[in-house]
Amino acid sequence: MQIPDRAGVMLLDGCPLFPRAMVPLFIFEPRYRSLLADALRGERMMCLAMRQPGAGTERPSKLAGLGLIRVSVTNPNGTSHLMLQGLTRVRLGRAVQTKPYRVHRIEPVEEPPTETLASEALAGRLLDLVETRLRLGVAFPLAAVLQLAGVEEPSGTVRIEDCLRALRGIPDPGSLADLVTTLLVSNAAMRQVVLQTLDVEERLRHVVHFLAGEIEGFQKKAAQ
Repeated sequence: MQIPDRAGVMLLDGCPLFPRAMVPLFIFEPRYRSLLADALRGERMMCLAMRQPGAGTERPSKLAGLGLIRVSVTNPNGTSHLMLQGLTRVRLGRAVQTKPYRVHRIEPVEEPPTETLASEALAGRLLDLVETRLRLGVAFPLAAVLQLAGVEEPSGTVRIEDCLRALRGIPDPGSLADLVTTLLVSNAAMRQVVLQTLDVEERLRHVVHFLAGEIEGFQKKAAQ
């Protein structure tokens, strides 16, 4: 798939876009209606970015997610519901347009596969934490794990074992870190840290740390 050299940028603080992730969006602001309309007339691609921390203006973070608009439904009042599928991380270059919405030059971030003893050990630790999280009994759509892992959902009830098997089948540790973050790390700032961490071992360490902290929080609530 050809990646364009520029794309419209939507700022959404609570939802970084990871490769392979599917993000539902509700488009209601006039500027983003314009962005959507232009994207649908073109490559059907747009960037989702978080605002730079402490920025006085709507300045996007330098690293964002580029997504493909899979489905878009326009409502009678002009708003739209769409499904955006993450394609790749991109670096945002200079803005070539700011009104009615931002358009930035973009550069895809290449992520070579990383297979080291350290990354394999961290991936194993992360899978152990995922199992702990899924077995805590906190409501979670297990089918979403299989969908994002690219595994066909079984005809019967989805079990935790099915999800763990699917996650263990992901060969790339960096993709595993992204997927687990998309599914199980709820804090938006933590998710952005993972998105902008390009070193795979460091990314895995972040996800292990964040997920362990969230599990501890769930366990404390359960004990109260």
